[in-house]
Amino acid sequence: MKPRRLFASFASFAFFLLLSPAVTARVSFGDAERIDEDWRFALQDDPRAREPGFDDSAWESVRLPHDWSVKGALDPELASCTGYLPGGIGWYRKTIEIPERAGGEKVFLYFEGVYNRSDVYLNGQLLGHRPNGYVSFHYDATPHVRFGEKNVIAVRVDHSRSADSRWYTGSGIYRDVHLVRSGSVHLEPWGVFARPENVSSERAFLRVDTEVRNHTDAAATVEVRHELRSAEGTAVATAVAKLSARAQKADTASALLEVSAPRLWSVDAPSLYELRTTILRDGREIDRSVVRTGFRDFAFDPAKGFFLNGVSMKMKGVCLHHDAGVLGAAVPREVWRQRLLTLKEIGCNAIRTSHNPQATDLYELCDELGLLVLDEIFDEWEFAKRKWLKGWNVGEPGFEGSYDFFEEWSDRDVADWVRRDRNHVSIFAWSIGNEVDYPNDPYSHPVLDGSGISQPMFGGYKPEQPDANRLGAIAQRLVAEVKRHDVSRPVTAALAGVVMSNQTAYPAALDIVGYNYTEDRYAIDHATYPERVIYGSENRHHFADWKAVVENDHVFGQFLWTGIDYLGESGPWPSRGFYSGLVDLSGAVKPRGSFRQALWSEKPVLHLGTQPAREDRRTSIDAWPSWNYDAGARVSVMAYTNAARVQLLLDDQPIGDAKPYDHETGVLAWELPFAAGRLEAIGYDANGAETCRAILQTAGAPAAMIVEGEPLAIDRDRGVSILQLRIVDTDGVRVMDAAPEITCVVEGPARLLGLEAGNNRDMSDYTDAVHAAFRGRLVAYIEATGKPGPIRVRFTTPGLPDAVATIEAR
Repeated sequence: MKPRRLFASFASFAFFLLLSPAVTARVSFGDAERIDEDWRFALQDDPRAREPGFDDSAWESVRLPHDWSVKGALDPELASCTGYLPGGIGWYRKTIEIPERAGGEKVFLYFEGVYNRSDVYLNGQLLGHRPNGYVSFHYDATPHVRFGEKNVIAVRVDHSRSADSRWYTGSGIYRDVHLVRSGSVHLEPWGVFARPENVSSERAFLRVDTEVRNHTDAAATVEVRHELRSAEGTAVATAVAKLSARAQKADTASALLEVSAPRLWSVDAPSLYELRTTILRDGREIDRSVVRTGFRDFAFDPAKGFFLNGVSMKMKGVCLHHDAGVLGAAVPREVWRQRLLTLKEIGCNAIRTSHNPQATDLYELCDELGLLVLDEIFDEWEFAKRKWLKGWNVGEPGFEGSYDFFEEWSDRDVADWVRRDRNHVSIFAWSIGNEVDYPNDPYSHPVLDGSGISQPMFGGYKPEQPDANRLGAIAQRLVAEVKRHDVSRPVTAALAGVVMSNQTAYPAALDIVGYNYTEDRYAIDHATYPERVIYGSENRHHFADWKAVVENDHVFGQFLWTGIDYLGESGPWPSRGFYSGLVDLSGAVKPRGSFRQALWSEKPVLHLGTQPAREDRRTSIDAWPSWNYDAGARVSVMAYTNAARVQLLLDDQPIGDAKPYDHETGVLAWELPFAAGRLEAIGYDANGAETCRAILQTAGAPAAMIVEGEPLAIDRDRGVSILQLRIVDTDGVRVMDAAPEITCVVEGPARLLGLEAGNNRDMSDYTDAVHAAFRGRLVAYIEATGKPGPIRVRFTTPGLPDAVATIEAR
């Protein structure tokens, strides 16, 4: 059956402009300068702070991105939903000189993300208010700029409603800020949009729409030139268009570029091109955009699922929140790169941004590395959801949230979200909501009295709750807003109560429909709604849940909850966050990550783990790689593998016969008395050839700390090295139960961003340079501070020799 083409193929690009590609990639117009240095910050609310003459000399000096919540004290009296960390109201101030420049100069301030309810002032004048903490935004500051003089930027951030989310959000200016200068005629912000048409391996077309903004009182005729270059820098296509830009308007020029034998973007070969767009007026260049783009073709079929470049594939996806443990919401690009590479190694090929837009770095990295992205914007619409305050699903909930500005701001938030992200080749769909249809939280419907839904319910139909039929009209409005800015991708949402939503116009408003934790509905709803494209938008880690994808052609994939542990949605104190991830807060693969790798990876996989034996002999996907128990203790040994059979050995002696792969659980298990030594598993293919092996060795007492990391040469301007420390015995075996407090000292042109061990129950101080190891491991994040030279990082703990790493800042 040939897949039905529901959506055109598309291209994406990251923006690189006149000054620094890394800076202007996300700004998309004018000359952009990142202005993250030398800000002043105070966690207080003083309305005088907006005034230029306000004395901020006693305030803390900070470097953006900055998240004040993660630097606060963990407190059991704070809300568990955001990880027992504080919110509040804070002010940021920066003094900057803006030189004179002729030519009808315009000046803009571009903020990638401020959480939340921000007010931005320049020289005491309000530029604007933006309540959404996840969307990027910009203001025209020109009327209030003092050219040739010092100017004061002041930003008030109101996160006093600290329990306004079901998970950790962070607080403050937690993404980059840019000063943008342009002429009076320039590219519109996020105004270049490219999309492929008629893509094949023989030929493809790239259609480019370019919006030009004219701030003058007279029409301006401009020339729009495009040049598409291969990764090697060879020009493969060009196009030129004329545009008459009306006075005080934005107008669009369209062009079509033809490419022979294009290299197609895929998850295995993420080929990218560079599109250079130049705006000329009277033969003089007035603006320029250099962006990355790629060619790919995709189709969704209600019977056969998803096709990338004509090839059927299942999405092996994970949901990701935007924090990184000790780093909070201010996550460096290098940390995201390492985390995404780790997920790819596990076998992941897709991510879902749960449940809001993330930093531009993330999308650029997915473009580069070959990860499909389901981009999502809202976790609640017009009414607040429950926010747990004393532990996940414990006690009485709170009802703070973002619902109060949804009606006024949602269309604009959607527009800015889509326009900012629409050029990323990795994004395959837009999601307008997550679990906004959760039964009785807040919407209700009479069907709840008679139908089961695969999530905990708060009783049957509650007529006093909002009518679920409201969902359809809101979805239709949001879908229409998305399609005003991009018709090349489907629009979706993650349904929590699909039985209820099926009684409304909500699913029909969507192009593809996500099912959260309702695998039992895949076949039922496929039969009832044969034209519906279905996938698992949020799923547990159970083997059966993956089989539901594999065994149903019409289900195109799943997104596990979650890919990486995250702060917030915490259990009762002590608990920093939710720990169902394949990867922990420090970026280390957990046993369940190895279990998933055995299901998803094309490479041979064999993980060996153990845990105390259970009377019921149930298997687990959380067996850690340790062979240290009391002598004679009964131990359950488990292997996660894609081998056809596995032989277990203790000190080279076989333990029974080789076991065949278990198609019911995906886990092979043995039970035996503990004896110190070498436990080994060998995997064989169907022909009896060895494909993989795993070894566990009984560890002795801690004897040394081994430090490894990458990169060991970093950019002196904010480059980050991730150092991993392991505690080992005299034979180099990791001591899994070692948990000493370790001190980190940094010498040279760098600073310690934080220490993270991945322990969800460690509620100690995360702001200092001392932290306890967990499972014999600790991670240090080291950031260069601007000067070149060697950086020496020393780790110390009583009773063990120091461990030292040297990093070069270049």
